[in-house]
Amino acid sequence: MKIAIVGSGALGLYYGALLQRGGEDVHFLLRSDYDAISRDGLRVFSLNGDFHLAQIKAYRESADIGTVDLVLVGLKTGANSMFSPLISPLLHDQTQILTLQNGLGNEEALAELFGAERILGGVAFLCSNRGRPGSVHHLGAGRVVMGEHVRVNDERVQTLAALFRHCTVDCRSTDDLTKSRWEKLVWNIPFNGLSALLLQSVDRLLAVPATRTLLADIMGEVIEAANGQNLRSPIPAEYAETMLTFTDNMGVYKPSMQIDREEAREMELGAIFRTPLEFGQRQGIAMARVEMLATLLEQAEQRQ
Repeated sequence: MKIAIVGSGALGLYYGALLQRGGEDVHFLLRSDYDAISRDGLRVFSLNGDFHLAQIKAYRESADIGTVDLVLVGLKTGANSMFSPLISPLLHDQTQILTLQNGLGNEEALAELFGAERILGGVAFLCSNRGRPGSVHHLGAGRVVMGEHVRVNDERVQTLAALFRHCTVDCRSTDDLTKSRWEKLVWNIPFNGLSALLLQSVDRLLAVPATRTLLADIMGEVIEAANGQNLRSPIPAEYAETMLTFTDNMGVYKPSMQIDREEAREMELGAIFRTPLEFGQRQGIAMARVEMLATLLEQAEQRQ
């Protein structure tokens, strides 16, 4: 399968590298890493084993890639305004678009531009960070849950999930993409938010009993809002404790939003905070702690 990676940050580089190593025809759209990867290839440092791809198909412009069978979107959501110029040159009649972006609203934005029937969504439970130019560090997890934005043909999702598994990605399909999106938000909202606000890694948040309790309380708000979204089955309250225990095993880990703030980059406050808050409000569900956290992060970002 010919695949274009649009958004070659930590997520795009990691999954793109696994897909190429697994035998797929992968083309990377690059910015800052273009020179290093064109010269030296891509190095992946992973708890599952390091590897080096000496030859990478690297591009600065989408038009130079040509049309592909799958566009994997790993852009930060602040760059969604670039969907049309970045993705349009890659499409033929049967091209599918898979977004692995954070938060809510990405499938809808892509569907409005390119047609809902093309769009697949994937939720990536991945701990990874960028390293030196031309390298990516996989620190933990990596599972992908994918589904259709609108029901067209579930077989295509099963086929794509099998392709990912062949390339050593822990991947499964779902018939409730909305639920999977909210399940990730149960982790993303408290940990990305508090780590970015306090500039503390997840282990330091968990080490303080009061902060651990706050994390659980924020998760409870997100679960309540999620269960107001007409999910096929509810997210149980106990899922919060599952996420806390899961994070206990991460060790010293900085979420992406903390790194964005430390490096004075735009944080993904819209997709991860404001859009979920709007979805909750539509169902009459207020998330007071999430609202406060979003407001404080917006203030921090404005000052920065």
